[in-house]
Amino acid sequence: MIGGMSKPSPIRPTDDEARALARRLLADMRFAALGVLHPDTGLPEVTRVALIAGPDGAPLSLVSDLSAHTRALRANPSASLLVGEPGGRGDPLTHPRMTLACTARFIGHGDPQHADLRAHYLRVQPKARLYVDFADFSFVRFSVRGAALNGGFGKAFHLSPQDLEL
Repeated sequence: MIGGMSKPSPIRPTDDEARALARRLLADMRFAALGVLHPDTGLPEVTRVALIAGPDGAPLSLVSDLSAHTRALRANPSASLLVGEPGGRGDPLTHPRMTLACTARFIGHGDPQHADLRAHYLRVQPKARLYVDFADFSFVRFSVRGAALNGGFGKAFHLSPQDLEL
């Protein structure tokens, strides 16, 4: 409370327009900022990763065991993904973006799902053909627990996996 008055919540009720925008951000994603907790320090770290919508619409990435974020996800599968990038013009804060609270699950070369994910991933990211079959690479499927959508100034929403149709 400030001065005896409570502040109004900036979060709007989730509506069909917000759901449609969130689903569009997921369908269009080709990369994201990935937030993880460093396994040694517990401090947050952020990196950019290639990220696409998997066959089921859930976020899907291809990661190397040589990367620090893979090590962090193996130690603690809780993660955050920021999707949506500012356009070439205007204030970056007016462009839509969404933060996804997720749990990571690795799908390695021996997993029965690997071949289907590989084919799907290469349809969207064909340049990954150069390294997708390296032994240190695995797919990571992110199960979305919830999302915070910012559609621009004054357009904040909380979304569930059901809102995203995941």
